Amino acid sequence: MDYKKTGATQECVTRNIQNFDKLTGNIYETIVVLGKRANQISADLKEELQGKISEYSQNARAESMDDIFENREQIEIAKFYETVPKASLLATQELLFDQIYFRDPSKDLEL
Repeated sequence: MDYKKTGATQECVTRNIQNFDKLTGNIYETIVVLGKRANQISADLKEELQGKISEYSQNARAESMDDIFENREQIEIAKFYETVPKASLLATQELLFDQIYFRDPSKDLEL
C-alpha cells in the first residue's frame, strides 16, 4: 500500500472524541483498534524499507563510484520514508474514513 498517498497529515490535529466513539461504541475499544492497526502499518513499512535497503547491502561493490550512487539512492529512500506520516496518524485516517475492518471475537461468542 502506498502510505504516502493516503492524505494523512504529519501534524497533530485535535479530534472530536464522538467521531471515534461512534464506530465501536466505546472509546477504549477504538484506541485498541487504532493501536493494533498502527502496529500493522508500522510492521509493513519496516518490512518494505528493509527489503529496499537489503538490495543495496547484498550488492555492495568495491568500486567507489558505485558506492556513491548506491549511497544517494539509499538517502533518497530514507528521505521518502521520513516524509511518510506516522503509523498512528495513518491508522486514525483509515478509521475516520471507514477503511478499517475490525471485530471483537468475545462479542462473536456471545451471539
